[in-house]
Amino acid sequence: MTRWILLPTVAALAVVLVAGGATAAPASGAADPHACAGPGVLFCEDFDRLPLGGASSLNWGIDTRAGTLTVERRATDGRRPSKVLHVQTRDNGRAFLRVDDFAAPGNRFFGRMRLRVDAFPTAPDWAHFTLVEATGTGSTEIVRPVGGQYVPNLNRSLWGIGADGGPTGDWTNWRESAPTVADRWQCVEWQLDATDNRVAVWIDGVANPELTASTTAHGGNDVPFVLPTVHTVKIGWQLYQGNTTPGRFDLWIDDIALSSRRLGC
Repeated sequence: MTRWILLPTVAALAVVLVAGGATAAPASGAADPHACAGPGVLFCEDFDRLPLGGASSLNWGIDTRAGTLTVERRATDGRRPSKVLHVQTRDNGRAFLRVDDFAAPGNRFFGRMRLRVDAFPTAPDWAHFTLVEATGTGSTEIVRPVGGQYVPNLNRSLWGIGADGGPTGDWTNWRESAPTVADRWQCVEWQLDATDNRVAVWIDGVANPELTASTTAHGGNDVPFVLPTVHTVKIGWQLYQGNTTPGRFDLWIDDIALSSRRLGC
């Protein structure tokens, strides 16, 4: 049964409807950037409605080899514990949440996820990892907007946009100005825009202009870089070389969203 309760506020008395399962909107009226509902959202998963344990959903698929996806309850960056996706792989395994039959208006979209990586690779030399991968039709490029590489001469792991499988070759355009950070929650955003075949990245809401690619500016050869018409987006972890250090990789992901407009953190 619905109950009406009068609650005092600073300015006046507000009438609040309390109903089963309903959640009141913030008093300020500001949109919740972590919410799945909103204009422009093409895909969203916050894991809150999924049971704990092995991850599965009718809204997305799974792509794993020597890896697992599980839903856990975990505190995230000082917030109260919520359900998140635990991605775990062994050595050069992979474990991805896979969004198929994806379509963005004009082949232009933004992505967003909250992320904590327990540890990035420190071996072998040039160990290459991917967290987000996009594929489709019209171009054979496998686009990796979020990923990076362990650079031995710098003894550090760096973020870098990459691609493979297409005419530009296999490349990861890592940048010294974009070091990875382990064991800390971060918000990572990316954009793919077919207008000029642009890939862009934001970390914790801050644009990283060095982490970009476009038709003529990318880490491959002199062949123009052309985005596919994206039909599949994979989010998780893959490492491409064996005999890794550490031998197991753990990361936690929350608040995944793909949208025709930038959602922010």
